[in-house]
Amino acid sequence: MPFVAAIRRALLSAALALLATAALADGPGRAAIASPHAEATAAARQVLEQGGNAFDAAIAISATLAVVEPYGSGLGGGGFFLLREQSDTAHYRFLDARERAPGASTPDMYLEDGKVRQGLSINGALAAAIPGLPQALADLAATHGKLPLRDSLAPAIRLANQGFAVDRIYRDRATMRLNALRDDPESARLFLRENQVPALGTLIRQPELAATLQAMADQGRDGFYRGAVGRKLVEGVRRAGGVWTLDDLAGYRTAWRQPLRYPLAGQRELISSPPPSAGGVALAQSLAMLQRLPWQGAEPVQRTHYVVEVLRRAYRDRGLLGDPDYVTNPINRLLARQYLSGLADSIDVHDATPSSALPPAPAWREGDHTTHFSVIDAAGNAVSAILSVNLPFGAAFTVPGSGVVLNNEMDDFAADPTGSNSYGLAGSQANAVAAGKRPLSSMSPSFIESPSQFASFGTPGGSRIPSMVLLSMLGFLEGRPVSEWPAIPRYHHQYLPDVIEHEPNTFDDEQKAALRARGYALKDVQRSYGNQQVLYWDKRAGTLEAASDPRGVGEAAVLE
Repeated sequence: MPFVAAIRRALLSAALALLATAALADGPGRAAIASPHAEATAAARQVLEQGGNAFDAAIAISATLAVVEPYGSGLGGGGFFLLREQSDTAHYRFLDARERAPGASTPDMYLEDGKVRQGLSINGALAAAIPGLPQALADLAATHGKLPLRDSLAPAIRLANQGFAVDRIYRDRATMRLNALRDDPESARLFLRENQVPALGTLIRQPELAATLQAMADQGRDGFYRGAVGRKLVEGVRRAGGVWTLDDLAGYRTAWRQPLRYPLAGQRELISSPPPSAGGVALAQSLAMLQRLPWQGAEPVQRTHYVVEVLRRAYRDRGLLGDPDYVTNPINRLLARQYLSGLADSIDVHDATPSSALPPAPAWREGDHTTHFSVIDAAGNAVSAILSVNLPFGAAFTVPGSGVVLNNEMDDFAADPTGSNSYGLAGSQANAVAAGKRPLSSMSPSFIESPSQFASFGTPGGSRIPSMVLLSMLGFLEGRPVSEWPAIPRYHHQYLPDVIEHEPNTFDDEQKAALRARGYALKDVQRSYGNQQVLYWDKRAGTLEAASDPRGVGEAAVLE
């Protein structure tokens, strides 16, 4: 009988464990949104209250950001969407909506007499790759949404017609690209006032963009890639010296990819972006190396040393990656435990490792003004997305009559893979220009999940994205309040240049002196950077939190 009782107790314990697991698998019961603009958060709230899910809300946020952040994203750009689908268990998918090079693209299209022609991959129609965001919004509605696309686009259409007020972030980005905006009459008409950056509070109306969004609401993806809008886009690009064709637009497709997944200590798992993002690999490598180092108990300078050294090694491998449809990415080798253990063991406890002492690798550069949001619904479906047009206001070229600001993502390719690009940086053959190819990116929307916790991360910031996300993840791993994750002072190292870039108030004078004594060069970038939006769901406590980066003008909300 004691044996039978023991069996009964074991069965009861197992049943209770299963019940607990089932309870933890349920959604948070409420929704939360963290976006970089209050209007985008309001649009997501509206769609959720109409019965939409996180994927419908992601469409509403993306479309609204296309209206209020023409400097960061839009229908003329692309992005990455990391999805968490809640059913009996969590399933993850990755929607690659990165722009693709036009069919007429060639490796030497930005060269003249063997040298890069300054500006062609940055400003104007030739700098624009084929946009991916419109296709992504249609795909999300068709495969994951509960509402028709027109309902999710409605808030953005209304806002484009009614207008939005210029804020400090808009003024900052427009100032950065003022000359390029002035050079394009349509961009100047829409986004400047008398050829100057608009004053705070100025109302920006975009009826042409509203009409383009309405065409998508009526016709789905064909409302953008075909028909009147498609013809208008191609004609406008070609008149301005670009190489788009109707076939380029009609043939654009997103790619569903398997997210990068990497096990972490404490039953946690990193779920992040696969190539053509290099960011997920860099995050996995950095976290794996830090697990072998005593970073949590270290004083600030020692901790910075550990973080910088793992970033140095992770960023060195970036030049090996490219569009997986065109190159074979050595992911298994780069994430092999033996390889990462060797990298961690090569870190000197006290002194900086000069990048010149590591095996050589190609350098690279990408635009650093994108946008990010996170959203989770009551059922546990979630999206972390980073959208981009590359540099602020992309190519600073708006197709007349469409309201669509085009990206300059062609600049993310290696303009000269055998020499250097317009920034004097060595190119990467894996990221060379090719027809239909997607340029490499650091954009890395990410989750960390365990049986008891779920957290969502991501930020704009170009090459600095992985370092920013890593610092926020470390805040999560050491149990800091959610509100602090996006606020953590930022520093960055990317192998080359061999320097720690940092925000103005990241280090005090004593810490700077200590870092220099270890062999580091430091560069104050003289401004804050990044704009991270984070979510946290404590499954055991049943609590849900969201936070928006204090550097921006975003808004985080937990719906009741």
